[in-house]
Amino acid sequence: MSPEQYVQDKAAKSGSSFYYAFLFLPPPRRAAITAFYAFCREVDDVVDEVSDAGVAATKLAWWRTEVQRAFGGSPSHPVTQALMPHVKDYGIRADHLLAVIDGCEMDLSQTRYLDFAGLERYCHLVAGVVGEVAANIFGRQAEATVTYAHRMGQAFQLTNIIRDVGDDARRGRIYLPVNEMQRFDVKAHEILNRDYSERFSALMRFQAERAHQTYDQALALLPEIDRRAQRPGLMMANIYRTLLREIEAGDFQVLHQRISLTPLRKIWIAMRTNWQGR
Repeated sequence: MSPEQYVQDKAAKSGSSFYYAFLFLPPPRRAAITAFYAFCREVDDVVDEVSDAGVAATKLAWWRTEVQRAFGGSPSHPVTQALMPHVKDYGIRADHLLAVIDGCEMDLSQTRYLDFAGLERYCHLVAGVVGEVAANIFGRQAEATVTYAHRMGQAFQLTNIIRDVGDDARRGRIYLPVNEMQRFDVKAHEILNRDYSERFSALMRFQAERAHQTYDQALALLPEIDRRAQRPGLMMANIYRTLLREIEAGDFQVLHQRISLTPLRKIWIAMRTNWQGR
């Protein structure tokens, strides 16, 4: 299997909303974003699929070394082999990839966040930086577009946190800030036991409102000159925000299930965004 086929399969099998936006890109940009996304998936899978924290840390250390090797001209993994031909054209740097590893590594040592300021640092590494790289691959003229993309990446991550509260808790991680859980009198054991309550719904409405504000802030930052080029990011935003509204409409039934949109609905939203340009 070629490196290009490997990353294509990795992206397609993930079922991510991102994949549907990639389909609308011209081949060189699609190849670059697919390889970069496959890298993010590989690193994230280390944390989610390896139960032994020591083994996971060793695997992440290997990825750090692989990034340095790759940018030194000797990539050994299919993902880095597929990615390296694109790094110069789209301004992808080693520190971008290392930041994503840093964020995933936080999951091995930190399972709770005292406040949103701490959580925001995590979102910066695992999502904000990813947004910046994606914006460069999609194409941009204005520097402000990087700020837009960083903020949009954070909005995606806040949506993921809401969607995955139950799954994450079963992995031993709760990303809802401790001081906000205390404010709404929601206990960790209630989340683990899948105990729904008005208190939990109120806490989640608070999280959803923050996510919506972050989407609005991001969209306000997008320069008009780059709106057409950044259309794939807008597709992802519309897919993710539709998912968020679906979760809200169902009163945040996220402790016992992972709510998602069907592939057909995702492709329809992507096509509609492509037609409308927003």
